Amino acid sequence: MPKVGIVGYGQTKFSQDDIKIESVLLGATKNLFDRSSHLNQKDIDAVLVSTNSNSKYLSAILSEMTGIQPKIGHTIESLCNSGTNAIVSAYSYIVSGLANLVLISGAERYDSPGQILEWDHLRGEFKHPIFWASIFSKSYKRKYSLTAEDLALVAVKNHKQSVNNPYAISQKAVSIEEVLNSKKLTEDLRLLECSRPCTGGASILLASDKVCKKISDYPIWITGIGQKTTSASFTKNSAFDSMDSTRQAAQLAFQMANQKPSNVDVMEIHDAFSVCEPMALDSIGFTAPGKGINTVKDMYLTENYKINPRGGLIGSGHPLGATGLAQTVEITQQLQSKAGKRQVDQAKVGLVHNMSAASTSATVLILEN
Repeated sequence: MPKVGIVGYGQTKFSQDDIKIESVLLGATKNLFDRSSHLNQKDIDAVLVSTNSNSKYLSAILSEMTGIQPKIGHTIESLCNSGTNAIVSAYSYIVSGLANLVLISGAERYDSPGQILEWDHLRGEFKHPIFWASIFSKSYKRKYSLTAEDLALVAVKNHKQSVNNPYAISQKAVSIEEVLNSKKLTEDLRLLECSRPCTGGASILLASDKVCKKISDYPIWITGIGQKTTSASFTKNSAFDSMDSTRQAAQLAFQMANQKPSNVDVMEIHDAFSVCEPMALDSIGFTAPGKGINTVKDMYLTENYKINPRGGLIGSGHPLGATGLAQTVEITQQLQSKAGKRQVDQAKVGLVHNMSAASTSATVLILEN
């Protein structure tokens, strides 16, 4: 199978700013071009836009604003893992021979609600996704005898790490007490344990093996891809203390890459809420069931940035269409040793975990340098 590499990336700062989505897409793409001195607009075969604001002709608009005339151009929407779905689509275009160089740009505004299922409007007093996050938290704590303080540490760790990420919405560390004393959303969920919708963008440039070296001296290779959709409704989950789609997507990705969890040096985990990080670590296979929180504690106490070095979704912010791309940018920088104060030593194998809704669908990518 032909090799596909990441040869460029760009970002905007995540914020609560009232900016048009076209401007966010342009900002992230301009940042990519500014970093890529050997890139010419004429070389780009396809432009994919990742967003839940799919009421506009955004791929064509972005192409015109940046002087690109692609053979292929369209928008991809899949709630919170739109970004990694777009990466997989771009990968497929390249492997099939339909394109050699693909620009993927994802963006969202702070007020984007995402695409919500009709029955998710009918959950009583708790709006989507608060209801499933609260159920996951209660179930995970109950099964593994965890406390509210245990889960609060996830938010503490990720807010601390986001301070070293200039693109993150959170630039302030918080204590366990501050997390537990933040606004009470439900009995099992506090405001500081939640990722925040925000305005932000991220762009990735994917290339075929024969084009990679023309664009970048340090391409990062996509060696494993796993995707799984188990349902649309969160009630179809087999349990509320584990993530079936994440487990199956991870197995597929590791199999394709001929890798295993113990070989991963740095990872981006989709911590939409504090409980999601340890649950995902369990389901991916980094830890035994219920032991993910022990790894979180160890990472925090030893100041090890292996898990969510940029601050995760909780610290960085969660602009839906850009999230999976921003996670991939982080792992790319880590594997290129360009992550600054967040840098994990000798990172050679990285993982991106990006999911939608109550983990009813998930994407896992394995990247290597």
